Amino acid sequence: MENINERRAALTVRREIQMETTPAHPIGGRLVLLAGGTSASGLAAAKALLARGARVIIAGRNEEKLARCRRELPHVYVQRADLASEESVAELKARVDDMWGPVDGVFHLVGGWSGGGGLAAQTEEAFRLLETGLSALRHVSRAFDRDLRQSSAGRTAIVSSVVASRPTDGSANYATLKAAGETWMRAVDHGLRTHGAIGGGGARSFAAVFRVRSLDGVEEALGEAFAELWSRPIAPLEMVLTELHAS
Repeated sequence: MENINERRAALTVRREIQMETTPAHPIGGRLVLLAGGTSASGLAAAKALLARGARVIIAGRNEEKLARCRRELPHVYVQRADLASEESVAELKARVDDMWGPVDGVFHLVGGWSGGGGLAAQTEEAFRLLETGLSALRHVSRAFDRDLRQSSAGRTAIVSSVVASRPTDGSANYATLKAAGETWMRAVDHGLRTHGAIGGGGARSFAAVFRVRSLDGVEEALGEAFAELWSRPIAPLEMVLTELHAS
């Protein structure tokens, strides 16, 4: 019964949003998934997207955080999923397909920080803990790749760090995985541009990388930057790789 009611509510909101959509809001009516979006950055991105008329799904594994998202943003859809599990992500994709259909955007927000102590402190345990973010990126981007390729304007992005290109011995684990995430997104971007073009008419979808020094103080700017990807022309990934700083 809960799934039926949620589906009905989703269809109602979808119709309302589509009625309000105007050419001035290119993201209006589009469906966007915030993977790991229960953080402050995820809430900020959800608010930016909703303000432009998008439909937003927040996926995460923490029930309390999902409930908070539902309370603070009653117009978002929430889905519980362990994004570091390939099986759980496949189940999430099936539910999204069933209730809302294909997505037009995916913002990857699963992450964490561990570092300091020099190279000796870059332990295997710390690496494996951080690696769940890369695993989530791989599982989610693979699961929703077809949707983004077939969208008339697909957008996807990750949050990386300036240490990806300027590592220190105390950030070796973190920097290595962030650099790997950027490499993965370059491959995603290549697929979207190569296979997402309509009959030689040019690419419709692309990927972006946002580098930050710290998420503290840039959450709102990050959300706005992601939402604005639908308003900007398609450019090489290097042109979309943006450093965001706290004001």
